[in-house]
Amino acid sequence: QQLYLCRELSDVEAENEQMLVRMNQLKEEEKYYQELLENSESTEWDLIEWNEQRGVFSFLYDSVELTVVFEPPRDGDEFGEDPSRKIISLGCESLLNEEAAPASSRLVHRLIIQFIASQGCWQEKCPTLYHLPQVLRDISSVVSNCRILADEVEFLERWGGKFKLLKTDISDTNLKLVFSSVAAFAKFQLTLSLSASYPNAPLPFTVQKLIGNVGEEEVSAVLSNVPVGLNYLRRIVSSVHQDLLWHPR
Repeated sequence: QQLYLCRELSDVEAENEQMLVRMNQLKEEEKYYQELLENSESTEWDLIEWNEQRGVFSFLYDSVELTVVFEPPRDGDEFGEDPSRKIISLGCESLLNEEAAPASSRLVHRLIIQFIASQGCWQEKCPTLYHLPQVLRDISSVVSNCRILADEVEFLERWGGKFKLLKTDISDTNLKLVFSSVAAFAKFQLTLSLSASYPNAPLPFTVQKLIGNVGEEEVSAVLSNVPVGLNYLRRIVSSVHQDLLWHPR
């Protein structure tokens, strides 16, 4: 009977230990999803002015401003925050110093301004104050993605040699990447057309063969296997390097 009790106590202790491990796992999972939720709800804008006539919002380290002009507040709307209050106009302006800014920053601003211009009449999307939070979320999403894109471009400019990148150049919204590998006997230029939909849509591209046998067909086969999503550009470059230059087919 004593042996039976010892075994029973041992089983209980084992179960308690398993429960403790599981509780710790659940706490870690809760922490992870809480951080994920907080990051997903983070905003890319700051309110720098709000009065009876207008609201001014700043994006991307105060280098982009969105100005929203309202109709006069109605009687009883002391703070001008009535959701049905009409919006007269929305305007966006880049405050970037084009001459002093790096190419990656100029690229980001072009993409953001293009996105805002591509939406047509913002008054149709945002006729009242009620609709303004959604507009801020839409622009914030694009700004966030473009900011990450700039980080990726700067990474390639600094460490591109590790991926057999001979040259990285930005022309308007096109990113030109020149790959060169003696081992693979290949040199070619990959031009990616960037847009504000990055990284959620495949990037249109062209390939110019310079030396060797790597051309559009080979690069296209590699890029077709790179899924869109976070770090899309870096994964494209890494895949081209791995499949065509480091371990040539």
